[in-house]
Amino acid sequence: MSSVRGLPGSRRAERFAVIGCQHPHISIFIEEMLELGYACAGIFEPGDPVLANQLAAKYQLQLVDSSKELLEPEQVRIIGSSAINNLKLGIALECEKYGKHLMLDKPAVVHWKGYNELEELINRGNIQLGMLLTERYRPSLYTLREMVLNGELGEIMSITMRKPHRLRPETRPAWHFNKQESGGIIIDLLVHDFDLLRWLTGQEIHSIQAAMGKRILPQYPDFYDTAAVQTVLDGGVSAQLYADWHAPEKCWTWGDGRIFVTGTLGSAEIRLAGDPAAKLDGEEELLLVMTHEEPLQQVPLRMPPVRIVEDFINRIEGKPHEFTHEDLLAATRATLLADEQAERVHVYSKKEHIKKG
Repeated sequence: MSSVRGLPGSRRAERFAVIGCQHPHISIFIEEMLELGYACAGIFEPGDPVLANQLAAKYQLQLVDSSKELLEPEQVRIIGSSAINNLKLGIALECEKYGKHLMLDKPAVVHWKGYNELEELINRGNIQLGMLLTERYRPSLYTLREMVLNGELGEIMSITMRKPHRLRPETRPAWHFNKQESGGIIIDLLVHDFDLLRWLTGQEIHSIQAAMGKRILPQYPDFYDTAAVQTVLDGGVSAQLYADWHAPEKCWTWGDGRIFVTGTLGSAEIRLAGDPAAKLDGEEELLLVMTHEEPLQQVPLRMPPVRIVEDFINRIEGKPHEFTHEDLLAATRATLLADEQAERVHVYSKKEHIKKG
């Protein structure tokens, strides 16, 4: 870990800022930057200011009236953004113009045209782009990957990821339900899972089959609430990815996520933040492993050497780092492909016939 985190008198000369503040994921970026010793130059949000006001009050940050106030000063080195998803590319292009590195909330783009422009921006090499794919930096997943790399589960054959999410539609902004602005369930949620597949296995996505279902909120015709993807990796691993917006309202967190990995020597299960057993044990996440030689056991979790923002700064500074531009592009490509060819299934009630679109 960096020696500057949380220490008095360790403030860096460089500063950071936030342009576009529409999703609370940006608080991860803000907190880690502050802990690393960076001061914040301010937040700019041109649209709904509710979240920006909340975060400004929580972290004692300044709200500014234009993005130029944050892009022009030389001492502002890194920008963070959780803007509406289809506006993030424009912010990235502005950051390139001013030579500012950018950490984006996911997803970075919502269509192929945006992807092509994003790839061109990255290939120009003028700035570094990061994305808040935080799952890699969970202790449970870091520990699991170490076990996979060490061969403790043998050859990996199958990976299943389930991520039910709590929706609470009355708390969501209108853009969340608009595919042109949000990207939709596969692009918004499964980008984490496609990234994890590549990271856990070292294999690339070979083929994808997908389906999206719509059972609720007919007033939002292009908002789908379930997604199921079957994918095969180029090394032979098969994977099943599932996400929905149907976690119970009484769930105490975002949802009940599970990850299952099956190998020739054993299997593993990760229970994420919404698991009742983890909550009863006072844990945020559990890693359970069983092999041919050992019965089911809970594995002690290991902390990753860095967190996501520090890893991004290491990349900016030319130091060894985990997450790369190719990782960002590969995960984004996979979501766009899955979304593009997914079968759309509409079922609003049990009495209706399935309508495919």
